[in-house]
Amino acid sequence: MLVGLDRDAAALEIARRRLGPRPNVILVHENFSHLAQVLDDLNLPAMDALLLDLGLSSFQVDDPERGFSFKKEGPLDMRMDSRQKISAWHIVNTYSEQQIADILHRFGEEPNARNIAKAMVRERVHTPIQTTTRLAKIIQDAVRWRRPSRIDPATRSFQALRIAVNSELEHLQAGLNAGIGRLKAGGRISVISFHSLEDRIVKRTFRRFARGCICPPDLPQCVCGKKPTLKILTPKPVEPSPEEVSANPRSRSARLRAAEKISEDSK
Repeated sequence: MLVGLDRDAAALEIARRRLGPRPNVILVHENFSHLAQVLDDLNLPAMDALLLDLGLSSFQVDDPERGFSFKKEGPLDMRMDSRQKISAWHIVNTYSEQQIADILHRFGEEPNARNIAKAMVRERVHTPIQTTTRLAKIIQDAVRWRRPSRIDPATRSFQALRIAVNSELEHLQAGLNAGIGRLKAGGRISVISFHSLEDRIVKRTFRRFARGCICPPDLPQCVCGKKPTLKILTPKPVEPSPEEVSANPRSRSARLRAAEKISEDSK
């Protein structure tokens, strides 16, 4: 039995067309952070394996109407789920300068967050910022005097806005907790991430579940009774080979981490 979850209805439709009608495949329009509820609804108590493929899909980036790419003109949307109320337009045009700067710094690790936020607020006074290309130009102009970089100046800001719009890191943490909790003993979880913020959460979560006793070190013996839940299978993340990157350049930032469930204790 294969259960596939995606918050993007268009992605599910592509999957349905590719897989065709199969009695052992169930596709659900839902965020993986709600995995436990989906399994309950399907009367499936536990899983043998879980794969989380994070971030954007190529078809989302390549569709200008979705607003994810600064290279093609489109509306400032960036919603993975069209049912969401908050879009990138709302953040860019209604949030305060401090709120925008915080988003760019936290989710994009953007060193010029304050200058970019100030430029956004200054520009939207005249007319709302409606398109991806106009926003990219504002960002590029705000950091033009800075030292040249190998990546476009808009890259980090667009990443930050997308993560904020979709609450990606919060959903990732919830999805990891739910997934590990519903794995069978001996079951495996694998996660493909595409930037350091995601990978950091996966690494720390795996380590937390792989730890045993959490008692203070000065106690003579363990009183917490906590047992390891996971065995980490990838001490270092698996990276794509040069051949894979050559065939699929977008895979260059992918990092795969995996772990095995070794006990039912998921505290």
